[in-house]
Amino acid sequence: MKLNKASLTNKELIAAGYQMPQYDVKVMAAKTKAAPKWVHLGAGNIFRAFLAAHHQHLLNEGVTDTGIIVAEGYDDEIVDILSSYDNLTINVTLKENGQVEKEILASVSDYLKMDTDSADFDTLKEIFRKSSLEMVSMTITEKGYSLVDGLGNLISAVQTDFDNGPTKPVSYLGKLVALLYERFQAGELPIALVSMDNMSHNGEKLQASVSAYVDAWVEKGLVPATFKTYVEGSSNVTFPWSMIDKITPRPDAAVQAVLEEDGLEKMFPSKTLKNTFAAPYVNGEETEYLIIEDEFPNGRPHLDKTGIIFTDRDTVNKVETMKVTTCLNPLHTCLAIFGCLLDYTSIYEEMNDEDLVKLIKILGYREGLPVVINPGIINPKQFIDEVVEKRLPNPFIPDTPQRIASDTSQKLSVRFGETIKSYLNSDVLDVQELQVIPLVFAGWLRYLTGIDDQGERFDVSSDPLLDTLQPMFADFELGKEQADRKVYAVLSNSKIFGVDLVKIGLAEKVLTFFNKMSTAPGAIRETIQTIK
Repeated sequence: MKLNKASLTNKELIAAGYQMPQYDVKVMAAKTKAAPKWVHLGAGNIFRAFLAAHHQHLLNEGVTDTGIIVAEGYDDEIVDILSSYDNLTINVTLKENGQVEKEILASVSDYLKMDTDSADFDTLKEIFRKSSLEMVSMTITEKGYSLVDGLGNLISAVQTDFDNGPTKPVSYLGKLVALLYERFQAGELPIALVSMDNMSHNGEKLQASVSAYVDAWVEKGLVPATFKTYVEGSSNVTFPWSMIDKITPRPDAAVQAVLEEDGLEKMFPSKTLKNTFAAPYVNGEETEYLIIEDEFPNGRPHLDKTGIIFTDRDTVNKVETMKVTTCLNPLHTCLAIFGCLLDYTSIYEEMNDEDLVKLIKILGYREGLPVVINPGIINPKQFIDEVVEKRLPNPFIPDTPQRIASDTSQKLSVRFGETIKSYLNSDVLDVQELQVIPLVFAGWLRYLTGIDDQGERFDVSSDPLLDTLQPMFADFELGKEQADRKVYAVLSNSKIFGVDLVKIGLAEKVLTFFNKMSTAPGAIRETIQTIK
């Protein structure tokens, strides 16, 4: 059988333990169309495995009667794939003890394309003009907020939108701001724009990017100055900060096999032309956190009834800083870089490697924990304990270092640069004592060579700066003298590392590690083992 609305009453699936929606999906869709409350940008795995699942629980309990409208602005093929299953998703939770929970989610009422030439975009305009709309959330990854390329120049799509205004935007955020302009024209209606991406001060970064479009349009006379007041100078538009945490890897073949054994057909993931993997199911871990600043001028979903925490900005910032700069994301990136170099294809297998486990423990406990401010609602040490002892070693989470290594250039400044800044601002901590963080930077440079620890070539994961950075290592050979000064300019790039590594005196340490890891096969492993 194919996953579709008929599946919701399928006795075989019910007997196989699938949890089904406890509400009338057709009625929910009609009510959502009439009075939409929640639009989400980005149809990725973490949205479907986390937010869509929590909203389904609200629908099941009768706490709400409208669903989520999802708009995709990066990869239109995702919409075609997911809508072909009647907007349904199978959420597969992989527990540490090997138990598998399967739930069919119907909480997404519609998937729409943010293509300005499509009828979908006209539909989105209508939605944004509805007074009922409370929130636009987004999971569009760190690079989705970038307005400039690695050289500091405006991205061409952004420049086009700055010049042309809201009529026919082409960039992701340009489309969002154009829709926000629709809401302004409909009577300056209130709305919360909520970034749920893994980056420090995500709400602040979203606000800065949105404001850049608004400023450009106002300056060129493309929109009235009152639009700027609406977005920036009133309480009508808010940008709540948030911290989200749940490991949701790419769709896994083993999970696909389980679903197909239950009689479901065409469960295979599809790879789009933009290298996105989309499937009618998502798989993820049981552990999950979402902390959101409670600033919603037009109301919000009652997700606090499902365990999501709404609090003040300061608490969100402390939790997010704890997680993104110390307790999880840096450890993940460390494992991603060295996992690729040491030829691992799963994170949990890396957690059986004593050298790598020692490395991330030093990174988390010794180098990171001293600068963490306890947020009160989550204990930082216990959080790292859970990550190292339970979450990362979970053999049922099929996550890969290759996936996590994507877009590393966009992550280093947040995941490591913030810790370095804390050392620089401390009266008791010495930045020169750092060992693992410089090693990770050196490991990333070594990763960019595309040569693993055995001297074999491997496929480097996608990154917006690959075309700029990889040519510097075109002549790289193990054992060949490396041109240290060639990468010096990169190490001074504070946009990549968060700080100027040359200026603060860490560049030489990074280059020393890089050269040690480049001498011969096995040198990466040997260099890791020197960290005590």
